[in-house]
Amino acid sequence: MSANGSPAGQQPTATYDSAFLKACRREPVPHTPVWFMRQAGRSLPEYRKVREGIGMLDSCMRPDLVTEITLQPVRRHGVDAAIYFSDIVVPLKAIGIDLDIKPGVGPVVERPIRTRADLAQLRDLTPEDVSYVTEAIGLLTGELGGTPLIGFAGAPFTLASYLVEGGPSRTYENAKAMMFGDPELWADLLDRLADITAGFLKVQIEAGASAVQLFDSWAGALAPADYRRSVLPASAKVFRAVESYGVPRIHFGVGTGELLGLMGEAGADVVGVDWRVRLDEAARRVGPGKALQGNLDPTVLFATREAVETKAQEVLDSAASLEGHVFNLGHGVMPSTDPDALTRLVDYVHTRTAR
Repeated sequence: MSANGSPAGQQPTATYDSAFLKACRREPVPHTPVWFMRQAGRSLPEYRKVREGIGMLDSCMRPDLVTEITLQPVRRHGVDAAIYFSDIVVPLKAIGIDLDIKPGVGPVVERPIRTRADLAQLRDLTPEDVSYVTEAIGLLTGELGGTPLIGFAGAPFTLASYLVEGGPSRTYENAKAMMFGDPELWADLLDRLADITAGFLKVQIEAGASAVQLFDSWAGALAPADYRRSVLPASAKVFRAVESYGVPRIHFGVGTGELLGLMGEAGADVVGVDWRVRLDEAARRVGPGKALQGNLDPTVLFATREAVETKAQEVLDSAASLEGHVFNLGHGVMPSTDPDALTRLVDYVHTRTAR
């Protein structure tokens, strides 16, 4: 049984018929559902207020704060799904990796993984390691009612990139050097991260998340052949591990136009598309049997209202023939985005697509 009282493999009754979950299942919808990556926080003044003086990782471990931040964009924008407020490195921190999220930099790892001996840092994740996640999701599902909650995790490749590089990178030279130069060590690293990631997603689903998204933020740095050989097996392992729960599984990366078919092949039910590829072309690359999510360029929101609506309509037009479409940005909400622009965008999509 899941924490919401539904048998594993079934959606909670309150959210099952939501527009978001219907679109993920490629069923007819009353309107195109909308949510935004990084909607929980960043651009909202109420987010900055509650986070004042509290570090990012500390914020992720406080159920009361996680609940409030996750709910804020649902209240303000009327989006069709909430996304759990957390960070992709939370499960790594939970198993004892010495890391911190430094303002203006991102995750920084004290002892990067470069040798086989370093793999000892990676133990299995248990539900007790992230009990605050279970508590927060319990609070959230009680508040959200019929609005689905999306759980998420970082994909093995992106997590490995941080762990091997020691922090953010533009070139991934250390990660790629391991991938090309010591493929056995690389495979073992990603396999361990797949288990940790799957464990983190299972905790969220069992606590009541209605869908999950796997963020492979940096997979766009890879050639398709390298992705297939060195990354896809670990991502596929994550998706297989949560398949029996029956919740939609979303897969997203940035700059992954050449990888869209492979990302769908890894096991996603919904493939996220950034703004570089039209959705009708993305559908051709992904193939049948998958819904798509995306894909307005986040910078469009800094333009005039008329320009935002024109570009949003282009996205809707390119999605007209899709089996299922969830409207989103092609990457996360930028911190200086006007929140009112997001609210107007939700209303525009809902109005234009009302059936």
